[in-house]
Amino acid sequence: MIRTRSITAVFALAMLSILAGARSVWAAPEIHRFNVVISSIATQVAAEDFNDAIDFYNKLRLRPRGLQNVKEVTFGFLHGVELSYFVRPNVTVNAGFGQLRGQTSQEFLPAIGQDIQIRAEMLSVPVHVGAAYYLAPYTQGDFQARAYLGGGFLSNYYNRATFQQTETNTDSLTTLGGTSRSDGTRDGPGYYVEFGAHMFFAVRYSVQISAIYRSAVVRELVDINTHQPIRTPDGKPFSLDTSGLGAKLGFAIGL
Repeated sequence: MIRTRSITAVFALAMLSILAGARSVWAAPEIHRFNVVISSIATQVAAEDFNDAIDFYNKLRLRPRGLQNVKEVTFGFLHGVELSYFVRPNVTVNAGFGQLRGQTSQEFLPAIGQDIQIRAEMLSVPVHVGAAYYLAPYTQGDFQARAYLGGGFLSNYYNRATFQQTETNTDSLTTLGGTSRSDGTRDGPGYYVEFGAHMFFAVRYSVQISAIYRSAVVRELVDINTHQPIRTPDGKPFSLDTSGLGAKLGFAIGL
C-alpha cells in the first residue's frame, strides 16, 4: 500500500511538471492595452543656420590663425518617454516628451597657463501627441511581431542655440575676441511620421524598433536675455532646425 501511494505521488508530481512545462511552451505573448515606453532616437539634425554660424566663426576667428575648425553639428540623440494606449486592438494613441541635444566643442592652449574653450550646443524638448495603426500580427509560439504606421504633432519647448567662448589668461597676441556667450530661444510646432515593428513576448515587456522623421523648425529666435532678434551671418532671422531622419529603439512596459 505504501509503495502504491509512493508511485501515485511520483506520477502526480511528474504530471504537474509536464503541465507546467506545457504551460510555459504554450504561453501566449502578452498584449497590454496601456504601456509606458522609454526610447532613444539616434537622429540627423538639419541645423542649417546653426552650422552656418559655426562656419562663419571658423572663417572669422580660426582659419586666419591656422587653427583647427570647430566641427558642425549634424547628429544628436533624442531620449524620451511616452504613454501608449490601445483604444482598439490595432490602434494606439500616444503622448510623451523627450530631450534632444547636439553639441560640438574645441579647446586651444595658446601658451602656458592660457586656455580657450569654444562650445556650440543645440537643445530642444519636444512634446508629442499622436497615434499609430498596427497591421496584422505575425505570431510564432510566445512571440508576436506587428508592423505599425504612426504620426502626430510636436510642440518644441525650451529650445536653445548656444554659442560660447571662454578665455583664461589670454593676451593681445593669443585672444580670439574675449569671453562671450549667446543664447537664442523660442518655441515652435512640428510633426513626425514613423514606421516600425513592435515585438511582444510572454512577459509584460515589449520592444519597438522604427524609423522616424521629425519636422521641427523653430523660427526667428531671440536672445534669451535681451529678447532681441538673433540674425544669421547674412542678416536673416535665425532659425533652429532640429528636423531629421532617425532610428528609434523603444522599451515598453505593460501596465
